Amino acid sequence: MFDFDTPVDRTGSDSHKWQKYAGRDILPMWVADMDFRSPPAVMEALQQRVEHGVFGYGRPDPALTDAVLRHLLETYGWEVSPEWIVWLPGLVTGINVTVRTVGEQGSAVVTHVPVYPPFLNAPALWQRELRTTPLIYDGRQWQMDWDQLQSVLGHRTRLYLLCNPQNPTGRVFTRRELTALAQICLEADLVVCADEIHCDLILTPEKRHIPFATLGPEVAARTITLMAPSKTFNVPGLGCAFAIISDSGLRHRFKQAMAGIVPHVNVLGFAAARAAYASGGPWLKALLEYLRANRDLTTQAINQMPGLHMGPVEGTYLAWIDTRSSSIEHPAPFFEAAGVGLSDGTGFGGPGFVRLNFGCNKGLLVEGLERMAVVMAGVG
Repeated sequence: MFDFDTPVDRTGSDSHKWQKYAGRDILPMWVADMDFRSPPAVMEALQQRVEHGVFGYGRPDPALTDAVLRHLLETYGWEVSPEWIVWLPGLVTGINVTVRTVGEQGSAVVTHVPVYPPFLNAPALWQRELRTTPLIYDGRQWQMDWDQLQSVLGHRTRLYLLCNPQNPTGRVFTRRELTALAQICLEADLVVCADEIHCDLILTPEKRHIPFATLGPEVAARTITLMAPSKTFNVPGLGCAFAIISDSGLRHRFKQAMAGIVPHVNVLGFAAARAAYASGGPWLKALLEYLRANRDLTTQAINQMPGLHMGPVEGTYLAWIDTRSSSIEHPAPFFEAAGVGLSDGTGFGGPGFVRLNFGCNKGLLVEGLERMAVVMAGVG
């Protein structure tokens, strides 16, 4: 029913991903933006909205809110009240608003690294101190280091930034891990910002995404959950996301921090989100099967290349590749010279790594992996 194999030519479009290497023989496999057409239901909804012809200021209609609430209940067993939802023009906006909401100038924000770069950049923008603690690869998967986390908290820490499913490592944290993290945050009186934008992209069938706020009333009362249809249904350019905040006081402070600086969500973003959550299920099921095959292909190919290694990817469409066993000093430019554009791990707090986006047609993925294999064969 859905064709993920046929390439979509983005070379002459407004694609940020593809324009980066315009005119150069470099395959763009970097930013988290899939090369697939969005679900037919989304495209039909956008066409209908454009036909209307009037694009004034918009607000979410009740059908959109109902679709989101139904999705959360059916997928995660999470019963959310409509008033808990705060609409946003993007998840990065939500991260920055959260940092602005919690604590005060000079207070500290903690997160694990490697992690999505805005986690590392946002605290300084709002005069907060950033404290990081490493995720540890134990030979099987990436793990939180609980002792390290406890050691960096300190009395001035007010906020913990959680990324789950984890970008860039692809971990989907278990209930046991999340419960241990929740206990630490409760004891330290921290607010938790849970970036769960990849929650619908679980590639390992036995894994389940557990929204952090569902761990109990006390946890929910101090959690700001950030979600969006953008990664799941490949509509990031339409700018529609939302926060879920059950505590009325925290929600009020969040809205105050938004005031005057955060614009409305655009009407096409609302239309796409409604169609995606209401009717995108069959497309998403097919997408997950395709991404699992791409994940398996990528894992096998990378781990056969001397000097490279990647761990299991349980969620997302991103591979976190360790080059530190090779003689490569600067891996991102090294692979660009070989014709493959990857994200530099330094920006994630992981120097010596690169991130590869396998959310593309199989033909392009195979070509990219073959280019990497050729250049790695010549590395001493």
